[in-house]
Amino acid sequence: MANSPDFNRELDGLRIDPSDRAERRKPRKLATGWIVAGVAILAALGAWRISTALFAAIEVDVHRVVLPRAGSSGPAIVLQAAGYVVPHYRIEVASKVVGRVKWMGVEKGDKVQGGQPIVRLEDEEYQARLTESVGSLQSWTARLAELEAGSRPEEIERAAADLEEAQAQLQQARIEFDRANGLNDEELISKSEFDQARYRWDGLVNRVASLRKTLELLRIGPRQEEIDSTAAEVKRAEGMVAYNRIIVDATVIRAPVTGTVLERNVEVGELVTTGFVGERGAKGYVIAMADLNDIQVELDISQDDFARIFMNQKAIVATDAYRDRDYTGEVVEISPEADRQKATVQVKVQILEPDELIRPEMNANVSFLAASEDRRAGTAPASAPRLRIPSVAIVDGNSVFVLVQGKAVRRPIRVMRTTSEGVEIEQGLSGGEDLILSPPAELQDGDRVTRKES
Repeated sequence: MANSPDFNRELDGLRIDPSDRAERRKPRKLATGWIVAGVAILAALGAWRISTALFAAIEVDVHRVVLPRAGSSGPAIVLQAAGYVVPHYRIEVASKVVGRVKWMGVEKGDKVQGGQPIVRLEDEEYQARLTESVGSLQSWTARLAELEAGSRPEEIERAAADLEEAQAQLQQARIEFDRANGLNDEELISKSEFDQARYRWDGLVNRVASLRKTLELLRIGPRQEEIDSTAAEVKRAEGMVAYNRIIVDATVIRAPVTGTVLERNVEVGELVTTGFVGERGAKGYVIAMADLNDIQVELDISQDDFARIFMNQKAIVATDAYRDRDYTGEVVEISPEADRQKATVQVKVQILEPDELIRPEMNANVSFLAASEDRRAGTAPASAPRLRIPSVAIVDGNSVFVLVQGKAVRRPIRVMRTTSEGVEIEQGLSGGEDLILSPPAELQDGDRVTRKES
C-alpha cells in the first residue's frame, strides 16, 4: 500500500518546489525592510522633537522692571542681580607648630579681640628644648667672659713659680750629668747610670721650655681668633634661645584681628599640624574668623548686563531673610577677567553700614543705581518702593517668570493691589529684572528662553 503508484503521485503533489519557496520569501523581506525603515524614521523624528523641546530656546516677550521714584521720570535702578553675602577677608587661623590641643577658648559665633588667646597646645617638649638652649647659652657666655678677661695674676705667678722650680731642678740635673759624664769617661760607672743622668737632664730641659712657653701665653692672653670663635658660639646659642622661646609662645594661638568666629575646627585632644592634613587626622587650622563689619555681596553679572556696572556705583542691598530692610552698597571690585563657561563677570558690592542681621552666605538681591541716583543711594529708604508690573506677567496669581542668563526662573511674588497702571507688587521683585510677559502654558522653571526680536 505504501509503495503503490497512486500513493507516490499524491506524495509528489504535496512537495513544494524550491523555486516557489524563494519567490514567496521576496515579498516578506521587502515588507520587513520597509517596516524597519519606518520605525527608524519615526524614532529619529521623535528624538528630534524631544531634543527640540528640551534644548530649543522658547522665544518670549520681555519687560524690564523699573523702580518708580517720586518726582522723576527716569528709573532709579538699572540692574538687579542676586548673589551671596561674603566676608571681605575670611581668615583661617593656623598654628606655627605641631601640637595637641590642650585648651580651647572660643565657640562658634564668639566675638574676639586681636591678640586674644583662643587655643593652647601642649608645650612640655618645647619648654624642655628652651631650657636646654638657655643652659648652652650660659655655658658659652661664661667661656667668652673667661677668654676676654685673660689670665688671672694668680695663674701667672703660679706658672712663674713652676718655671723657677723646674730651672733649679735643671741646674741640679746639669751638675749630676757633668759628674756622670766624667765618671763615664773613666769607666767608673755603668752605662745605665750614665744614661739615667742624661735622660733626667733632657727631660728637665724640655719641661723648662714648656713652662716658659706656658708663662708667656698666660702673660699674652688668649688669641683673638679663639675669642671670636667663642663669641660666634654665643650668638648661635642666643639664636637657639630666641627660636625656642618663639616656639613656646606659638603654642598659644591668638586671634590675628578683631572679628567673629565663623568656624571652630578643632577640639581638645586633637592634633594640629602645619603640614599634611588628613581627612580624619591632624587639622590644618583651628578656627575660621572674619570681621563682620567688613562684608560684601559677591555676584556673577551676565556679560549682557555688564555694561550697566561701573566702579563706585551705588546700590541697594536686600536679603531674602529680611526683605523689608535695605542696606546701602557700593561697587568696590570688578573682576579683570570674565568666566568663559558661565559668560559672567564677578562683581563685589561693599555693604557700607552692615548690622548684626546680615550674615555671610545669606542670599542677597542687589539693585544697581544709575549714575544720577547717587544722592538717593546715600539716603536709602527703610523699605523698597512698590513696583508695578503688567498683569499679563503674573502666573497663577502669585508668581512670575524672570529671564536670568538665558533661562526662565520662576519667582514667587506678593500682590498688593491692581491699578489701572498695572499690578503693584509688595514683595518678590526689587527692580531691574527682565520679566517674561504672557509666559506660555508649557513654560517650566529652568527652561531655556530667548528674547523675541523686535
